[in-house]
Amino acid sequence: MKRKSFLKVSLFALLEFTIILSACNDQKANQAEAMPDNFTCPMHPQIIQTKPGTCPICGMDLVLFDRNNQEAKLILDKNQQALANVQVAVIGSGKIGSQTMLNARLVKDPQSNAVVSSRIAGRLETLYIKEPGVTVAKGQPLYRIYSEQLMSLQQEYLLARAQSVAFKEDKRFKDITAAAEQRLMLYQQTEAQIQQLIKSGKPEPYFTYFSPLSGKVSELSVTQGQFVSEGTTLMQIENYDRLWVEADIYPSEIIQVRKGMMFQVIVGGNTGTKMPMRVEFIEPAIDPKTQLIRIRGTIVNPNKLWQPGLSAQVILPGKTSKELITVPSNAIVRDGASTHVWKEGETNTFVPVEVVIGEEGMNGTEIVKGLQEGDRVVVSGAYLLYSEFILKKGRHPVKQH
Repeated sequence: MKRKSFLKVSLFALLEFTIILSACNDQKANQAEAMPDNFTCPMHPQIIQTKPGTCPICGMDLVLFDRNNQEAKLILDKNQQALANVQVAVIGSGKIGSQTMLNARLVKDPQSNAVVSSRIAGRLETLYIKEPGVTVAKGQPLYRIYSEQLMSLQQEYLLARAQSVAFKEDKRFKDITAAAEQRLMLYQQTEAQIQQLIKSGKPEPYFTYFSPLSGKVSELSVTQGQFVSEGTTLMQIENYDRLWVEADIYPSEIIQVRKGMMFQVIVGGNTGTKMPMRVEFIEPAIDPKTQLIRIRGTIVNPNKLWQPGLSAQVILPGKTSKELITVPSNAIVRDGASTHVWKEGETNTFVPVEVVIGEEGMNGTEIVKGLQEGDRVVVSGAYLLYSEFILKKGRHPVKQH
């Protein structure tokens, strides 16, 4: 009797253990099936692993993705679209001017510069400009020089003037006085300085010279107290009210350019500001190094905003423009593997569409194949959708890996 009871208890215990073990195994299997075990790199979706780690290409941490969800679309609610600045526009036909952008640069205009040199030998008693880069105004004192030579010329002028006053009827003394005054003016003596000399009646060995134009001192070649001879270069002043624009053009395009033509110039990538430029010079020969031809014009520099050396672009207009299906250029995603746009589908749904592009211009890019007039296309935030798709799907939006 006891033996039978023992066998029954043992049988029930074994059966219960078997049931529990089977249930645990089923639970573990279900957990393994439910747990996502695919990891990819957000920047390199071709990298797929079954465990966490880093991308062997860029070193970024791998992220989980649902490999089973392979629908070629993204669903973003209104809040997500606002955060990503996703904007949609209806595409239509428009004109694309076949414009060419010429690489150019700003260059100082030599005609607006001045080299300040000493007109007479002497010692620089006072140098009002101590360093280059200083901005000066027209008529501002630049330096004060001590010159016995100029003092002698002043003495000759006073003597000639006294004789002219004493012998008013003798024309020779008037001519001598006029010649002496002309010599003083050739040495950059102003009318006011000559009148001051007449008023004082005494020669002055110290003479102040003034700036001939407004601008910036680009070079300073002397120091205070230095003795300079006649013709010594003291400084150089550059005026940036007007600047040259030098552009490079291919020989095949030079036929579209003629001297006197008006073009638009974009300075420093500021597409909102276009300055008019008239072509003033066309290089007669091709540069043997670059195989390009240089053209030149002049633009006005408002408020001296730009400096020589700044990059620019000259817009070379095309011959014709035509009606085409176009989208803004920033709506097109180009990643090397494909060229595609994001089209709005059902509510809050965006679908990648591969396209074939044609002409490109300032007003947009032609769509040869892939879209129809009236389609709603993402014009802002396309690259964010591209990155989000790779992050969630672990593959390219258009090309299959």
